[in-house]
Amino acid sequence: MNDLAPLLTPEGRALLDTVRDTAPADELAVATRLRREYPAELVSAALGQARLRQRAAVKFGAEDAGRMFFTPNGVEQSTRASVATYRAECFQALGVRSVADLCCGIGGDAIALARAGIRVLAVDRDPLTVAAARANAEALGLADLIEVREADVTDIDTSPYDAVFVDPGRRGGRGRIFDPEAYSPPLSWAVEAALKAPIGVLKIAPGIPHEAIPAEAEAEWISDSGDVKEAVLWFRPDGTPGARRSILLPSGAGIWASPDTMLPDPEVRPVGRYLYEPDGAVIRAHLVAEVAEDLGGGLIDATIAYVTADELHVTPYATAYEITDQLPFNVKKLKALLREREVGILTVKKRGSAVEPEELRRKVLPKPYGSRSATVFLTRVAGAPTMLVGAPA
Repeated sequence: MNDLAPLLTPEGRALLDTVRDTAPADELAVATRLRREYPAELVSAALGQARLRQRAAVKFGAEDAGRMFFTPNGVEQSTRASVATYRAECFQALGVRSVADLCCGIGGDAIALARAGIRVLAVDRDPLTVAAARANAEALGLADLIEVREADVTDIDTSPYDAVFVDPGRRGGRGRIFDPEAYSPPLSWAVEAALKAPIGVLKIAPGIPHEAIPAEAEAEWISDSGDVKEAVLWFRPDGTPGARRSILLPSGAGIWASPDTMLPDPEVRPVGRYLYEPDGAVIRAHLVAEVAEDLGGGLIDATIAYVTADELHVTPYATAYEITDQLPFNVKKLKALLREREVGILTVKKRGSAVEPEELRRKVLPKPYGSRSATVFLTRVAGAPTMLVGAPA
């Protein structure tokens, strides 16, 4: 028996439909009314599941999320549908017909793989998580392609499968785990499992130190709508060991560099007319130099991933801003400048500064507020704390 079992009954599913669109502010009143007809535990479970589904809509879309079953950890840790779909397409392009999905969670990746026509063995050791994954496969009509198994992944024979995908647990009782050997299972075990398979893919934390990446792997960082979502290691026969790649969704634009073609760090140069903020996946992959070369630009500081150039270029790999002012860090001068420009809408970005953006906004926005907008970058230029003022180009 698990917390999902009552919700999988006809009575539970009917109750889930009833509470589907319940707003948080209305939960108490709805619960009080429904407890006259249903057991209190079932009402609480249904309202909790409805809340999880509402949160999951961001990752899975409202239609799928409205049919799926979630755990609190599952909502937080599952792969976003757009990223899982991209990866499933990569497997499909490699001719993969079966995948052992180890540490499958609630089944986000397994769902995308099955929708690509790939047969999946989805394994997790947590009974509640397994129940959610199995329920999700059934709810989305994919049970024929997804076998869900409750087991320790280290006991699974993956030899019958074309590929292995491992998504180790990277959270503990105290939050995120940064040591790859503290993953569950450890990164070293996951690498060994991947190397045994014809194709192996490991999901890792985006902030993993590059020196912790196995030499045999291609490393890929993925962002979706500008937010870095994950990093993965690919082990495949036609791969290039040591290569780095950044993929930007939803466009699918990507930068790839092998150890032989990676560029040295760009030169530091004075701030030009335009400032480019590279996508986070580009920064994590250490491919800023490739973007700078494409833009004909350089860095504003040797330790800061802002690229500057004198000309405006259209690129999917960075957001361009036109810079109008460069000031030493001085709150009073910035406030006076914003008042003079009649700025009332201020975006504050920082890189290489300890100042909190919201704190600065409160201090410098003049009252009464103006009608114009501006962007302020708190950063360093050639080592000196600097404020750059501008607007999206």
